[in-house]
Amino acid sequence: MTCLCKQLAGNDIELSPTCIGSLWIFQNIAPDDIQAIARNALRKKMKRGQTLFLQGDTADEVFLIKGGRIKLTKVLEDGTELMLDIRKAGDFVGENMFTEEGQYPVSAVCLEDTITCGFTRAQFEELILRHPTVGLQVIKTLSERISWLTIRVGSLAVSNIEDRLYRVLRYVAKEHGEQSPRGLVIQFPLTHEDLSFLTGAHRVTITRAMKALKKAGKIILEDRRLILPALKTA
Repeated sequence: MTCLCKQLAGNDIELSPTCIGSLWIFQNIAPDDIQAIARNALRKKMKRGQTLFLQGDTADEVFLIKGGRIKLTKVLEDGTELMLDIRKAGDFVGENMFTEEGQYPVSAVCLEDTITCGFTRAQFEELILRHPTVGLQVIKTLSERISWLTIRVGSLAVSNIEDRLYRVLRYVAKEHGEQSPRGLVIQFPLTHEDLSFLTGAHRVTITRAMKALKKAGKIILEDRRLILPALKTA
């Protein structure tokens, strides 16, 4: 079946080959059921800067990012906003729909023009009744996500801010970068404020650390794009 997202995206947005029906949660489901899932999926096209969902909104839908990038942010009680992650085409957002929390604990904001393809809690619960193994797949993947977050928290424990910042930049470059003759290029701008949220460091400290990394040749800043010369795509 032709991906219906292509009709929505046109020629404006490059789409991931991952289809909503081919996700991990739908393994071992009959092809007819998978086609029904893809056919009935909820598709959205959003502009850069638009919000997919806000922290505190009812967690009633999960989304596959078909094209574009989305940042996840959280506002603390004192009003501080933290950028927690960046998701790319082929990634999932809104996994909290699978839990009983009831609300999204973060906000999802489009860094680029974005296409999403998803399904609601009601659709998911109906699917679980027909295919109980889907629930086991969700438990397994959420456990893997917890392990990943544990590793991420560990990187924040690195005391040397230059090393901590470079670890964050290396992660972003490997996840979202494009190969060039000079190294891995992060194609979208990251402000010092964004990096301070990702590293848990003050903006002034980030400025000093960025200068040190550039002087050491670990990063190159060119036309608002960051290049990590030592890295290559897998």
